[in-house]
Amino acid sequence: MAPHLPPIIDDWFAARGWTPRAHQRDVLASHQSGASQLLIAPTGAGKTLAGFLPTLSDLVDGRFEGLHTLYISPLKALAVDVQRNLSTPIAEMGLPIRVETRTGDTSAAKRARQRIKPPQVLLTTPEQLALLISHPHAELMFGTLRRVVLDELHALVTSKRGELLSLGLARLARLAPDMRITALSATIAQPEMLRDWIARPLPHRRTDLLHMAGGAPPELSILQTQERLPWAGHSAVYAHRELYETIQRHKTTLLFVNTRSQAEMLFQGLWDINDEMLPIALHHGSLSVEQRRKVEAAMASGKLKAVVCTSTLDLGIDWGDVDLVVQVGAPKGSSRMLQRIGRANHRLDDPSQALLVPSNRFEVLECEAAVEAVAEGHQDSEDPMPGGYDVLAQHVLGMACAEPFLADDLYAEVICAWPYRDLTREKFDKVLDFVATGGYALRAYERYARLKQNPDGKWRLSHPQVAQQYRLNIGTIIEEPMIRVRLVRARGQKQGRTTGPIGAGGRVLGEMEEYFFGTLSLGDTFMFGGEIVAFEGMKDNEAFVSRAFSKDPKIPSYMGGKFPLSTYLAERVRRIMDSPGEWQKLPDQVSDWLRLQRDLSVLPRRDSLLVETFPRGTNNFLVCYPFEGRLAHQTLGMLLTRRLERMRARPLGFVASEYALAIWGLGDLSALIRTDRLSLDDLFSEDMLGDDLEAWLDESALMKRTFRNCAIIAGLIERRHPGKEKTGRQITMSSDIIYDVLYQHEPDHILIEATRRDAARGLLDIERLGQMLARIRHHIVHKPLHQISPLAVPVMLDIGKEPIFGEARESAMADAADELIREALGER
Repeated sequence: MAPHLPPIIDDWFAARGWTPRAHQRDVLASHQSGASQLLIAPTGAGKTLAGFLPTLSDLVDGRFEGLHTLYISPLKALAVDVQRNLSTPIAEMGLPIRVETRTGDTSAAKRARQRIKPPQVLLTTPEQLALLISHPHAELMFGTLRRVVLDELHALVTSKRGELLSLGLARLARLAPDMRITALSATIAQPEMLRDWIARPLPHRRTDLLHMAGGAPPELSILQTQERLPWAGHSAVYAHRELYETIQRHKTTLLFVNTRSQAEMLFQGLWDINDEMLPIALHHGSLSVEQRRKVEAAMASGKLKAVVCTSTLDLGIDWGDVDLVVQVGAPKGSSRMLQRIGRANHRLDDPSQALLVPSNRFEVLECEAAVEAVAEGHQDSEDPMPGGYDVLAQHVLGMACAEPFLADDLYAEVICAWPYRDLTREKFDKVLDFVATGGYALRAYERYARLKQNPDGKWRLSHPQVAQQYRLNIGTIIEEPMIRVRLVRARGQKQGRTTGPIGAGGRVLGEMEEYFFGTLSLGDTFMFGGEIVAFEGMKDNEAFVSRAFSKDPKIPSYMGGKFPLSTYLAERVRRIMDSPGEWQKLPDQVSDWLRLQRDLSVLPRRDSLLVETFPRGTNNFLVCYPFEGRLAHQTLGMLLTRRLERMRARPLGFVASEYALAIWGLGDLSALIRTDRLSLDDLFSEDMLGDDLEAWLDESALMKRTFRNCAIIAGLIERRHPGKEKTGRQITMSSDIIYDVLYQHEPDHILIEATRRDAARGLLDIERLGQMLARIRHHIVHKPLHQISPLAVPVMLDIGKEPIFGEARESAMADAADELIREALGER
């Protein structure tokens, strides 16, 4: 069916020499036939206009009163940008349409007015939607709703924000049964699954899957450096001069890195050689909102030559002048790379240009794998997540704020949200009981009694103040807290474990991310501030350490990306290494390195796990190459060292990279394996994810820290009160006490379940580790060596390295790598 485009809109296109593109017409036709839509199109293809064309067509006569279209984006900055871009054609056509934004920056007076007299088009975020549907008489605002536009959907559905959004859509479907959903997305691995995600709340409405055809494929290349490629590290200092020359040759360049610290280092490195004073800016999440907006405005007006940025610019703002995207460091996934490439050259018929700059030799292989994947159009984006109980608890409380409800009715509504489609009534009732009373172990405390049941069976708020507290603490974004590291004198040392109380006093060495301490056990040693320290424990918001007497840290601190290496790229890297015929695509220094490994040891095979053992100094090393990402390797290292301790192999520590894992100890691992006193199949068996994992979790601080986040989202612990906000220390103290009570008296509490799920999924990568262990069962290749292998050099460089920065760091690592390679060649 051909869509009907009102003449005033048709004339507006014609006056500019434009015609609506096929995918834009497809969305309009689908909407006019009464369906919802999922449109998949690359960034810069005009998805936003496609999403709003049905709205403009519906509202062209000016007779519609009330809220017609609700636009939801993952970024409030994107909502502001869309308002600006949408207001221009509306003004030029003279259409009587009001477009407003509603974000955390919107004034209280305007928010109140929007609930009573909303605009026809409201642009907002998932958190604001949750707030709006929690108000009494929300049906007055949403009863007229005809359309919901979900922008950058792929970025929402893989997080708890997506779970909260799905529950909000299920409520909207009840308040506005005539509404239709238009979802816009660029990079999706499983489109059918995402179509089901938006179709679930409206089961009686057809949902069309629309693909944009055509468009020039992107052109990717890898930096062909004349410099020496580093063996390890993530700073890419070697490439600063070549990057600067690349910026000079292009009109506007976006340089993406994976972490904020890398962004700072790259920005500073470019400014140090910026002899021509090119306008180069920095953009990342730690900068103030005002500073980021200044950079975005300067970019939009064409005043900048380059911007060094993190994922803060992955989405949203369209800049036509960007003619090159640079990815510094490995991209970690082909979908993320495609998303970033889409920030360049918003002209469909011209290819977007992207340059990959590997930070080390292993990353060359990963970049090559990414280039191949993008050329084939392969997507490896994450799938939507099953619903969390903490997010559901927040939503249940919000619905009680809106109006009293019957449990049967709310359950029927909740399972219309895709992440909760398989939620059992038993689990729902446990969540409801938690919201109402705190659960069995906490029901004696009046402060946790937030709901009461009326004689008619409906659940209502126990006190009006509960609604105020809910609205102050809504949302699922928990900022990563920093932990002060304090040096103390250890007391009662016994076999590396503290048996007495933590020493008092001591100077503060600095701060580290809290997640790092979540994986430590008492006595673990690590590098901080240039010295090796031992973990003595945590109290409140401080980590206590003592000076360690060992030469090497058990868990070296490291600098690297937080993005996980995608399973798809990891498999491609293994394939490249296992295919010498493909090595001609690699730089000579990398292909020579692989040949050296083949000659002196064994190359990792695509379908097996290579385990090397060799002595070095007074220690013996076991190095394996799972290629499953740092998170999975960190967890594997923790579990393997526990097993080796039980086998009396005397492990001392381990270090994990994205590609490899190295464990060292005093025992002769080669001899233990050769004499069958140590079975690699037993060492790497899947049962380590059972009792071993449980025992480690019980010892580590990881569970308590994960519980705190779940408790905040579920509303058990409130960050904000009227006029004041709790400190991180106060929140941690409260959550630790509650965790201890629940773990001891109600270990099956719904929040303990939520905590275990989050730890396994997001912090430990248990599912991926389990798949790897199943894949390598009976396919482990052991290679005993007399010295280090060439492939082990990068991960060995991470052991005990000093935190040197800048060019001195690169030089020191290069010298160390040369020494290790001489060892591998038997030259010393």
